[in-house]
Order: sequence, then structure tokens, then C-alpha cells
Amino acid sequence: FSENETFVYVPTDATYPQVQKILEPYIENMEHFDFVASKRGYEQNVVSGKFLLTKGMSSFDIVRSLRKNVPVKMAFNNQESLGKLVQRLSSQIEPDSLTLTNTFTDSTFMAENGFNKENILSMFIPNTYEFYWNTTATKVRDKMIKEYRRFWNEDRLQKAKALGLTPIEVSTLAAIVHKETAKVDERPRVAGVYLNRLKVDMPLQADPTVIFAVKKESNDFDRVIKRVLYEDLKINSPYNTYIHTGLPPGPIAMPDINAIDAVLNAEKHDYIYFCASVEKFGYHEFAATLAQHGVNKKKYVEWLAKQGINR
Repeated sequence: FSENETFVYVPTDATYPQVQKILEPYIENMEHFDFVASKRGYEQNVVSGKFLLTKGMSSFDIVRSLRKNVPVKMAFNNQESLGKLVQRLSSQIEPDSLTLTNTFTDSTFMAENGFNKENILSMFIPNTYEFYWNTTATKVRDKMIKEYRRFWNEDRLQKAKALGLTPIEVSTLAAIVHKETAKVDERPRVAGVYLNRLKVDMPLQADPTVIFAVKKESNDFDRVIKRVLYEDLKINSPYNTYIHTGLPPGPIAMPDINAIDAVLNAEKHDYIYFCASVEKFGYHEFAATLAQHGVNKKKYVEWLAKQGINR
């Protein structure tokens, strides 16, 4: 033991010889451990999972610990793609990213639940979840769809219906709102702007969707983009809401619950435009007319130039 405690991982369907190999660095007397494991029936009944071992444990203690599967707590928040989500998941539980991806995007499962590859991210409701390390990909999926159905209760469904949106469309818009502002008190107002644009069939013109399109095209979701360039606005992507009206094909990220509820409880107003505020850091300036928006935008562009933010 280099530390006072360590976790060991026993794969699904592992044999006793495999367990011996895993435990080798932590057991001084393997012969005695084998004797205890045999006497206590562990040799014939290996348990898979994540297990805690502490320094100074006896063979009896180790066998006892190898029957206590330790749960893994994992927070889901703001993953920008299914790929990033399964990467995070596979680093914490046994199934690999390919198995998780194939399970989540199984055509039969998606068809039965109204999803497709573009919007499957909306199934995952951000929260802290608990799994066992050896939880199968199918069981993870089952838990996620169960949580999705629980989240979309009658109250939320009725609010979505009143907006003329499906739960998936609400999540798609919420992801944009989430990316536009971290200020939770401003989100209902931002959501109201986008709903106003949808009502008049005006392009959403949401910079976060363009940033997503750029990242998706380059397949680099770790890329940091602080400023959208005019050339970006021309990118030929269904996620570019400057050239396509309506919502993008699916969420550009996993919106948090606050952003989803901000859409469902959007502020009613006449604003059609907004841009980042120079005076109130993190907030936006809203406008009902293009003329006022032009004034607000000019201030912001000048501020960007002064800060030397070119990308």
C-alpha cells in the first residue's frame, strides 16, 4: 500500500485467479488469503465491482470487503456532446465508451422513446447519480430514461405544451439559454427573447449554436471560442441558427435543470434582441428594436476590441 486505502476493481465474470492477480500488490501472504477465501466461499463466488481496501487489513477483512460493492457518485452537467458524456461515464464505471454509445443510440430504444442521434442528449437530466462500478450500459440507460420520465412530470409537460414545444424541443432551447448566460435570474428573459423569435419565424441567431457548429465540424469539443467571427456565421451546418430558422436538430449541450425551467417559465416581454452588457458583467442588454440593439452591440464590439479579444 502506497496510501492508507485504495480501491480495487474486479471485472464482470472475473475468475478467482484474476482476483488473485488484482490483489497481488496488496496481500503479503497469498497462501493464507486463498485459505480464507476458500473457507468463506469467496473462491467459488467472486463478486464483481469496486471495493475498498485499507492498510493493515487481515485476509478475513479483505474477503469481507470484496463483498461490499462501493457505489460511484457521478455528477452530470453541461456535457457538450454524447461523446463527452460517455467519456466521463466510462472513466467511472466498467462499460467502455463504445458500449455506452451503442447502448444509448440503439435504434430500437431511440424509436420507442422518441429520440434520435441528434437529440439523445436531452434524455440525460443533469444531477448527481449513483451507480455501481460494474453497472451495465443497459442498466445505466434504464436509469436515465426513468429519471427523464420522472423529471417530465405533468406540470412541466403542460407548460411545454402551452409553449407549443415538446420536452426535447424545450431541452434544445434550454441548452442555448444555458450557454448564453450563467446568470440564473436572467435566463427567463433570454428564453423569452428566443420564444419571441420563434413566434415570428425569425432565425434564433444564437452565437452558442454557431460555436457548437464550429466545434462539431472540427470534431474538437475542447476548443475554447470566446468570440464568434463573421466567417463563422456562414458555416453550413444545421446547428447554425443564423442561416436556419427554428431550433437546431438537438441540444448543443446538456442544459441544467434551471435552464429547462427558465424556458418553461419564460418571461413575457417584447424583446427581440440582446447582446452582452459592458456595464453589468455577465448580463445582457435587451432591445425591442433593431436601432436600440445596434447601439448596444456597438458598445460591446468596441469593448471587445479594447480587451484584445479576437477569438
